Amino acid sequence: MSDAIKHECGLALLRLKKPLQYYRDKYGTAFYGLNKMYLLMEKQHNRGQDGAGLANIKLDIPPGKRYISRVRSNEKSPIKDVFEKINTRFQDLSSDELKDSQWLKENFGFTGELFLGHLRYGTFGKNSVESCHPFLRQNNWKTRNLVVAGNFNLTNVDELFEILTELGQHPKEKTDTVTVMEKIGHFLDEENEALFKLYKGQGYQNHQITEKISHNINIQRILKHSAADWDGGYAMAGLLGHGDAFVLRDPSGIRPTFYYEDDEVVVVTSERPAIQTAFNVGINKVQELPPGHAIIIKKNGDVHISEVRRPLERKACSFERIYFSRGSDRDIYSERKDLGRRVVPKILEAIDFDLRNSVFSFIPNTAETSFLGMVEGLESYLDEIKLQKIKELPPHCSDADLMNILEIKPRVEKLAIKDAKLRTFITQDDGRDELVEHVYDITYGTCTPNKDTLVVIDDSIVRGTTLKKSILRMLARLNPKEIVVVSSAPQIRYPDCYGIDMAKLGDFIAFQAAVSLLNDQGKEDLLQTVYRKCKDQQGLPKEQVKNYVKEVYAPFNDDQISTKISQLLKPADVIPKVKIIYQTVEKLHKACPENLGDWYFTGDYPTPGGNKVVNKAFINYMEGIDERAY
Repeated sequence: MSDAIKHECGLALLRLKKPLQYYRDKYGTAFYGLNKMYLLMEKQHNRGQDGAGLANIKLDIPPGKRYISRVRSNEKSPIKDVFEKINTRFQDLSSDELKDSQWLKENFGFTGELFLGHLRYGTFGKNSVESCHPFLRQNNWKTRNLVVAGNFNLTNVDELFEILTELGQHPKEKTDTVTVMEKIGHFLDEENEALFKLYKGQGYQNHQITEKISHNINIQRILKHSAADWDGGYAMAGLLGHGDAFVLRDPSGIRPTFYYEDDEVVVVTSERPAIQTAFNVGINKVQELPPGHAIIIKKNGDVHISEVRRPLERKACSFERIYFSRGSDRDIYSERKDLGRRVVPKILEAIDFDLRNSVFSFIPNTAETSFLGMVEGLESYLDEIKLQKIKELPPHCSDADLMNILEIKPRVEKLAIKDAKLRTFITQDDGRDELVEHVYDITYGTCTPNKDTLVVIDDSIVRGTTLKKSILRMLARLNPKEIVVVSSAPQIRYPDCYGIDMAKLGDFIAFQAAVSLLNDQGKEDLLQTVYRKCKDQQGLPKEQVKNYVKEVYAPFNDDQISTKISQLLKPADVIPKVKIIYQTVEKLHKACPENLGDWYFTGDYPTPGGNKVVNKAFINYMEGIDERAY
C-alpha cells in the first residue's frame, strides 16, 4: 500500500496441555512454549510494530511463589526486545539447571503452561509501554487475577464507561482496553462471590472453596454479561490466574480468530499461517472461531467452543484480505490474485485496449500478489485474441506467422523500487516534500517516451498523499504518454472504527473528491444539510442513528469521483495524463465471498455504533476538529 495505514492488532494464545518435562523429553527443551510463542508472534509481526507484550501463567504453584509473569516493550523491535528480556534470565544457568523443568518452573518466570502474546499498532493515545497489552488486573485470589489482550476497537467507550461508574467502579482511564478489562473483572468478581457464598453455605472451608471455584467458574457466563453492551469489532483474549483462558470473537466476525488443538497444545492466533508454520500442520487442521463465540480453555485442559453473543450477519473485514493479513495464507493469496484479475476489464478500457504500448507494474510491495492476478487476467484476454488470430490464419501458414501471434504478451516491468533507508529528516515542508519524492526510485529504460502508457497497481488508495508527492512524479521521469494507477480495492469513502487507522473523514481522497464535485456544481449547501442531520442525531441512542454521510456521495457515480480523484492527485508539474481507476464493490465481494465487511467502501456499518462514528467524523470535519470520532 502506497499510503501507510495502521491496524490493531495481533494475538497469540498458547496452552501447553502436558507437563513441562514432557516437552523437555520430546523436543529437547524446557522452553518449548516460549519458542513457539516467539514464532507465533514473529509470524504476525505485520499486525503491530509499535509494541509487544507477553504474559505467562504457571499452573498449580504453591502459595508464596510467583505464578504470573509479564513483559512489555515499545522499543524499535519490540518482539525481539521482549524475548531478549526473558531469555536474559536464563543465560547464566548451567546445562543441568536448564534441563530441570520443575526447578525452572518453581524459580523462574515464563516457565508456565499458559501464554498470551500481543502485537500493537498505536492508532490511539500515547505509544508508551503502559499502552502495550497484555493488561493485568491483580488480586490475592488466583481466580480473580485477570490478564487481557485484544485485537479490537469499541465504538461506545463513553457508554461503557458510564455503565462501570453506575456499578460503583472508578476506572483509572477512559479507554476501551481499560473499560473492557474492568467490565470482565467486575463480572469475574461477581462470579467468584456467588460461588464463594454457594460453597460456604454448603459447609466448605475457605481453602476448599478456592479449589472448588477454580474448577467451576463459568467463563461463558462471565463473558455473556461482560460483552452484552460491546459495540465494535473484537477478538478478546484473557487468562485467569488459576489457569482458565478464553478468546472471544465479535458477533459479526469483524476481527479474525483461528485456533488449533491436539493432545499437546491449544493455540489461538489472529492469522492462520502463523499456526500452520509454528506447528507444521495442514490448513484443514486450523479452525476459524465462529462469530459471537468464545474458545474456552479450562485449567484441566478441556476445550469448549461456546456461544456468548448471538451471531449476526458475517461481516469479516475485507481489508484483512486486501492488505493487512499476511499473503502466505492460501485463501488470502488466492483472493488477492482474483482482485487483480477482476479489475482487468476496467484497465483495458482505460488504455483503449492498446497492450502493445502499455507497460504494467505494481507499487511495492504489498500489491505484488494482485499484480500477478492482473497479469494473469491480461494473459487470458490475450489468449482469446491469439486464438482468434490463429483461426484466421491460412491453412498452410508459416512458423513465423504463428510465432508472431504466440509472442503477443503483456509488457511487464518492475518500475518502482522503494528505498526503505531514505529518511525525510528535514523539518521544513519544502525540503521534506523534495525528499519524500525520492522515497521511491524508478527503473530507467523501461518505457518508450511519449508513446507508452504506464499501468501500476496498488492494493488500495486511502489518502493519495504518497501518490501525489512521490510516485506520480517518479513515474513521470520516464516521460510516458499517460499514467494509469489501478486500485485493487474500491474507493475508501468512510472511516473505520473497528481497528484500522482510518478515522478522519477529511483525510480520504474520495471524500475530498466528492466535496470538490459538490463545489464545482454549486451544491455545497448539501454539506450543511448533512451537517444539520448529523447534529440532530447526536442525542439519540446509537441504535436509532442513520448514516447521513452517504448523501455526500449520492449525486455522483463511481467514475465521476475517480475522475475528480485523478485531477486532485495529479501534481501540477507532472506532464503525462493521469488516470486513477478502482475496483468495484461488487467485484470485491466476488473475490472475497466469505469476507463481506465493506463499511469503509459503502458506509454499511455492521454495528449501530458505526453510524454514530461516521456522523461524528463528518461533524468533526465541518467544525474543523482534527481528532478521531471515537
